Amino acid sequence: MSDAIVNKVAASGLITLNLEDYLPKEETAVFDLKDYLFMGLILKEKDFREALKNLDWSVYQNKSVAITCSADAVIPMWAYMLVTTHLQPVAKSSYIGTAEEIHKHLFLQNISCVKAEEFKDQRIVVKGCGDVEVGPFAYAEITRLLLPHVKSIMYGEPCSTVPVYKKSARLNAE
Repeated sequence: MSDAIVNKVAASGLITLNLEDYLPKEETAVFDLKDYLFMGLILKEKDFREALKNLDWSVYQNKSVAITCSADAVIPMWAYMLVTTHLQPVAKSSYIGTAEEIHKHLFLQNISCVKAEEFKDQRIVVKGCGDVEVGPFAYAEITRLLLPHVKSIMYGEPCSTVPVYKKSARLNAE
């Protein structure tokens, strides 16, 4: 009688995807238009242009920058355009939105690089627990990308999964 220990998880053929691997790694910054409002309410074009001209843009060098306004003010569209023209030569990228929104945008951009066709007819476990909180948007996006290609998708850990999707036998025959 053999007392060999068999790792059933390793032998199962499951492929684990950890969404933490797709978290944005680049440095981000926020450009807040609130700092350029007159009396905290309005943007004066002449003063704004002068302030932008005198700003040290090197602080945004190679960063992904969220352009936002945290004050409750009406910001003209040209203001976002003007800030973008100043950021273009120095920033890695710019995005209109909050710090949280640029994080989500960059995260989804990284997930979109997954070559889902490489997982054709595989059984995938999307890792559920980790060191960093991953939002539901990321789980939904990886599911959307994988669905046309994989045999099954599960959530959790290989030793304890929740079934999410299983390709029907009819689809497997095609």
